[in-house]
Amino acid sequence: MRAISGLWRWRHNPLRRGTDLAEAWLAFTTMLLLLVAAPVAGALAGGAAQDALQRSVRAQHQSRHLVTATVVRRLDASPLDSDPEITVGAEPRHRVLAHWTAPDGTRRSGPVPTHLSDPGPGDRVRIWTDGQGRAAARPLDAATATTHAVLAGIGAALVTAALVEGCRRLIVGSMVRRRYARWDRAWDNAGPDWGRTGTGSQ
Repeated sequence: MRAISGLWRWRHNPLRRGTDLAEAWLAFTTMLLLLVAAPVAGALAGGAAQDALQRSVRAQHQSRHLVTATVVRRLDASPLDSDPEITVGAEPRHRVLAHWTAPDGTRRSGPVPTHLSDPGPGDRVRIWTDGQGRAAARPLDAATATTHAVLAGIGAALVTAALVEGCRRLIVGSMVRRRYARWDRAWDNAGPDWGRTGTGSQ
């Protein structure tokens, strides 16, 4: 609104300078870009991220399998074991040595994570495996992928808005420096006669 009111105020103002009108038009153009370009950039980036992430979700769910493993013994906790899909407040995570049957029928064993509060030999846990039957991370779910896509879209919109505003500030700064340079030249030209009695009289 300030950009529109600025344009209207300078339309027929006798004190209007060319730079004043240029700054008003620049502010108006920036406002339009912020209202149009930033949301469009966010929508495009979010849509592209959503397509890519949903393809990844489908690929992971096709290549990974949920099987039942039998606990052999409990292992010491490792700080390297982390799952970004785990929500805050979930049960404590433990690592156990377990064995399971791969989708192709072969027997597999290895360390796997579990949310059992006190895992012991013989306990059953559900784990994800890849196509070769090796323990794998849980596949990305569609809801999490959508959340990541929305965040990507918001980030793209904010970056676009920051770039537009940054360009506006650079242009305005350049205009102000040129205006000051013109003022300095005008003062230099008027300087030798400034303040003299009778200056400009006949």
